[in-house]
Amino acid sequence: MAFLTHLECSRCGKQYDADQLQTVCADDGKPLYARYDLARIAEAVTPERIARRPSDLWRYREFLPVRDDENIVSLGEGFTPLLSADRLALLLGVKHLWVKDESQMPTGSFKARGLCVAVSRALELGVKRVALPSAGNAGGALAAYAARAGLESYVFMPRDVPRANQVEVQVAGTNAFLVEGLVTDCGALVREGTPIMRWFDMSTLKEPYRLEGKKTMGFEIAEQFRWELPDVIIYPTGGGTGLLGIWKAFEELEKIGWIQGKKPRLVCVQAEDCAPLVKAFHEGKEEAE
Repeated sequence: MAFLTHLECSRCGKQYDADQLQTVCADDGKPLYARYDLARIAEAVTPERIARRPSDLWRYREFLPVRDDENIVSLGEGFTPLLSADRLALLLGVKHLWVKDESQMPTGSFKARGLCVAVSRALELGVKRVALPSAGNAGGALAAYAARAGLESYVFMPRDVPRANQVEVQVAGTNAFLVEGLVTDCGALVREGTPIMRWFDMSTLKEPYRLEGKKTMGFEIAEQFRWELPDVIIYPTGGGTGLLGIWKAFEELEKIGWIQGKKPRLVCVQAEDCAPLVKAFHEGKEEAE
């Protein structure tokens, strides 16, 4: 089941040992992508075989980085339904419209996907303590999966996050801190505390494996559409890990021949007052601040 081969810088292509704890590329600070022996995966599993497996994200086991099943930390996440929104489609003048209902995930959001896989891999690599800045849902997911794994966790949240998000992390037993400022200020505290507290930073795109959990959305969409893809995927976006994950899933499926033809147009949607990716896109920039 272990088809992970190495980690690769998303910009310069430098390769890293996947069985050593890694964060970002040492040369340019860019995220690392997990790479797999896709030829062996194509020989080992088929869509028909996957269809007979339990309905969770671990049905795509060969495409995920955890080497030993004993290290899988699970709360039953994945394989959320696609709901047909016929009346909304009619209102918008489109032929077909579906909503992928991620609210049915453990902890109530898609964040469970990334943190499930990231915590599982961190546990496998010997991590004992994890930390994360969060404006809400990611903190709840980390708290839940860290508790499930028996890891010590720290979550830093802006003081004005909803009370429900504060309670969620506290109930799970995490060490929760409210910070005067924005989630970027929380992220700075996590970075500053890393050499002192020796925790592993689970921030967005600061380690390779949250992306691997997020990509299971792409696998599910492909399978739920019988290995054909929709024309457009509209995605509410924070840091962009979910969109990257869906793109990475389609790239891997295309390379092993499970999908063919035109891939979907991916549309990034952000809140008007916090839209760094949208701003960078419209300004023609290669990177967002």
